[in-house]
Amino acid sequence: MSPAYDSREKYERWHIRTCARCGRRAAKSANWSDGPICRTCYERATRDRGRCPGCGTERLLPGRDAAGTAICRDCAGISRDFFCDCCGFEGLLLGGRLCERCTLSDQLTALLDDGTGRIHSQLIPLHQFLVRLDRPKSRLTWLRNPQVPALLRDLATGTVPLTHDAIQALPNWRTAAYLRDLLMDSGVLPSLDRRLLLFERWLAQRIATTEDAEHARLLQHFATWHQLRKLRAKAAKSPLGTSTTQECRQQITQAGVFLVWVAARHVALDACTQTDLDAWHAEKYATRRPAQAFLRWCMDSRRMPRLSIPNRPTSNPHPMGQHQRVAALQRVLADDSTSLRVRVAACLVLLFAQPVSRIVRMTADDVLRDGQHVALRLGDPPTPVPEPVADLLLGYLQALPAGTPAINQNSPWLFPGRRASQPMNPATLRDALRELGIPAEKGRTSAIRQLVLQAPAPVIAQALGYHDKSTTRIATDAGAPWKHYAPGDHRR
Repeated sequence: MSPAYDSREKYERWHIRTCARCGRRAAKSANWSDGPICRTCYERATRDRGRCPGCGTERLLPGRDAAGTAICRDCAGISRDFFCDCCGFEGLLLGGRLCERCTLSDQLTALLDDGTGRIHSQLIPLHQFLVRLDRPKSRLTWLRNPQVPALLRDLATGTVPLTHDAIQALPNWRTAAYLRDLLMDSGVLPSLDRRLLLFERWLAQRIATTEDAEHARLLQHFATWHQLRKLRAKAAKSPLGTSTTQECRQQITQAGVFLVWVAARHVALDACTQTDLDAWHAEKYATRRPAQAFLRWCMDSRRMPRLSIPNRPTSNPHPMGQHQRVAALQRVLADDSTSLRVRVAACLVLLFAQPVSRIVRMTADDVLRDGQHVALRLGDPPTPVPEPVADLLLGYLQALPAGTPAINQNSPWLFPGRRASQPMNPATLRDALRELGIPAEKGRTSAIRQLVLQAPAPVIAQALGYHDKSTTRIATDAGAPWKHYAPGDHRR
């Protein structure tokens, strides 16, 4: 409440009204032909664009006629105009009668000033990229984070060099990582695999927090010559998935746990025995299994004796029953109250046995349309999509641009995330499926087990992007009748 009003009653008498559009009692932002308008409805009205039914012009539609239909300000008799004094765009005006895009441009120009009154020459593409994106309000909100303006100023003035290494070393890593994505997408920095960069940052912190210097040295060598070399080779072919870097993190973490464990037994690594290795695995086999990559590396590099690494089968979670899976699929197809994104993902799990980590890496180009037929590029050849899943998928594709975060409008992903050029986080999608009552792993296991009962395992593997050894093992466990169908090209 303003200090000019000595009582709450006086403030409400002057400023609080019942909104003519939403019916709430709130502070008014305008008095238009249909009555007082609250701030929420005012902002919503100044974003409503289309063809005015009164005059037929394509423009802002802030007014309402007697039937409640959106109309332009001229037809509604609204005296206030909404034209930006800088660019002439008709819409919500901020301070200085500037639209959101011009306000964003001015703020970025000030933040990216290199000290000469001009934008740092190398950061001009970033300025143009951010201003050009749809929904500038999201970037204005981003700039309210106090860490963001400070970081932009440091980059503009040269306090922080415009290099990957310099940004990697910044303490506010989430803010820095998001900005680095923008710098790569705008062409200011060369493109590198984002998950690889995050893994390298995590690795540096993990090594730095290892108390024993010898353990830190061993882990650094293992990560450099085994993990990073493998990740960089994969990243050169295609973007890394979350599960790939997560597996490497688990391997390094459990390698560190193993080194602490053998040290507590007063056993040197080069004196480790089969008894020690068996005892290590006997306690928590599933948890400690990731350390096996480190153990093999130590044996290959002669840092420890050549020993036998225990190998126990780890079973998949008990799958959903066939009737339960079909019922879940029918429920997903009929549930219009759930977002299309989650429903499409559920169909990919329950019908095509796709893991969530692979679903989020799919692109819009993986959906193939040939007349009335729809197919998915999951393997080779593409897999036909039956009705009504095809209609659901096409409806999702049509709605995809409107539901995509503005920062990710130009990304190819079928399930775009909130970070520039990044797909949706698998954990986020997995949680959404769980809320829908779809356990992703159990549903996928149930689907693949049913599919290998209907066709030879190598055929299913080729069509759905599985390894034929994986589907053959699943087929054997499921009791499939296709016992002697060899993998390969059977089209000749």
